[in-house]
Amino acid sequence: MSEPEFLDTAAGRRIAYRRTEGSGPGVVFLGGFVSDMEGTKAVHLEAWASERGRAFLRFDYSGHGASSGEFAEGAIGDWAADAMAVIEAVADGPQILVGSSMGGWISLLVARALPAKVAGMVTVAAAPDFTEDGFWASFGDAERSAIMEEGGLQIPSDYGAPYVITERLILDGRENLVLRTPLVLPFPVRMLQGTADREVPMDTALRLLGHATADDLRLTLVKGADHRFSTPDCLAMIERAVDEVTEVLGGRT
Repeated sequence: MSEPEFLDTAAGRRIAYRRTEGSGPGVVFLGGFVSDMEGTKAVHLEAWASERGRAFLRFDYSGHGASSGEFAEGAIGDWAADAMAVIEAVADGPQILVGSSMGGWISLLVARALPAKVAGMVTVAAAPDFTEDGFWASFGDAERSAIMEEGGLQIPSDYGAPYVITERLILDGRENLVLRTPLVLPFPVRMLQGTADREVPMDTALRLLGHATADDLRLTLVKGADHRFSTPDCLAMIERAVDEVTEVLGGRT
């Protein structure tokens, strides 16, 4: 595989990305917390888009994968800014954003800040506001003290080495919450959520469904699917969701 390309952002971060040329609307994959653009869903969707002659973009947030920076120094606002910088610089025209887990939250932030660049959205186990409603809400006094007074809290991960939850991650997350203020999604949205997801509960999907103002937003619950959502059947569902959003858009893009 060829080396990724890099974008130097105005914030001084170097973001790695891979782009496939093709027709629009292009598809952009936004990965999850501590994930990278070499994950199963990102690579699968790239191949799928390439077979159909569709433009496709995947990238690593700063502190993730091949991009510059240390993960523990980053926060939601940084990663949203990374996504916006790459999409503005590399993606031609309005895009269909496919946001996985934290990428679902980032997609919503991108849509709020760059409405002209978003034609539609597909989320997979979207995790909006998870730093507050997932991490912070689940921590006790000792854990909160470690974050706010001792430099951070290490928590185990099912996907690799433990990661650090920092004060900045929590405080910055509060500056980027999307479920506490109006959330207008003026484009087709398809949400996918597994019922066996231990990281993002179904309640989160239902809360997002109820909170957003949208004329065309649908949630599909998949019994037994876990947070990875990467079985052949799950990957096929993501493909169909992108196809459906594309069909709804018709000639609008």
